[in-house]
This record gives sequence, C-alpha cells and structure tokens, in this order.
Amino acid sequence: MSIISLLSPERTLQHIEGGSKKRILEFVSNIIAESNGSIVAEDLFSGLISRERLGSTGIGEGVAIPHCRLAGITEAIGALIHLSEPIDFDAIDNRPVDLLFFLLVPEEACEEHLNILGKLAESFSQEAIREQLRKADSNTHLLQVASEVFN
Repeated sequence: MSIISLLSPERTLQHIEGGSKKRILEFVSNIIAESNGSIVAEDLFSGLISRERLGSTGIGEGVAIPHCRLAGITEAIGALIHLSEPIDFDAIDNRPVDLLFFLLVPEEACEEHLNILGKLAESFSQEAIREQLRKADSNTHLLQVASEVFN
C-alpha cells in the first residue's frame, strides 16, 4: 500500500496551530471523523491517547507518527499535518514536533499497521523529505509534495 493513498485533501493540512499534544490529537481526531462517517471522533481520540500512554510516537527530528488500530474501519487512513509552531510531544530526542502523520488501521490489521509504520519511519528519517514537507506553503502544496515523496 502506498502512503499517499492514505491521504486526502481534507486530511493534509499546513500551518495548523497545535498548542499541545493533547489539543492536536483532539483536533485531528475531529478532522478525520468529519472526513469519514464511520469514525467517532471520541473513539479515535481515546485510541490515540491510549497509544501515547504506552510511549510517545515522536520519532525524532521534529516528527511524530500518532497511530492506533480502530474498530469499525475497513481500510487504513492517514492525515498529514504541519504545525505553524513546534510543540512538545515527548519525542525520543526531546525535540519539539512540527510534522505529524496520523495513521489509523482496522483493528485486525496488525501486519499492515507495522508495514505502513515502517515505510513512514523510513521516509521521515530522510532530511530531504522532512525539509520538502516543511517548505510547503499551502494545504494543496503539502499534498503535492507528499505525493512526490510518499510514492
């Protein structure tokens, strides 16, 4: 599965005010629920918070990949967010986060979940990709860059 196929224009957002880890998790839960009628925002938020309690999904270099498995969905869903100001995300390198890729997979999709996480971690480990995403100046441009780097 290609990473770009997980995104949509309404879930690819640039210059978002994050505020805090909890606030951005709640904000994106609502965005994803609005774009997918089978997802309840509160359930998604609860799943993301539960996952964060196990350990931060901040992978370093200003990137986080909040993720969870969710009952009631039939395919993986992603959201790419670039914050206007980095926020504390308890990342492994203690650096604040400004690039987030939210990933939801069906509850039973363990292997798919791990494969997508691996692809995302590999992509975000490349400085050139992080910089291209950070330089995007609109939602449309961010989606365009994502389609180039997440092929």
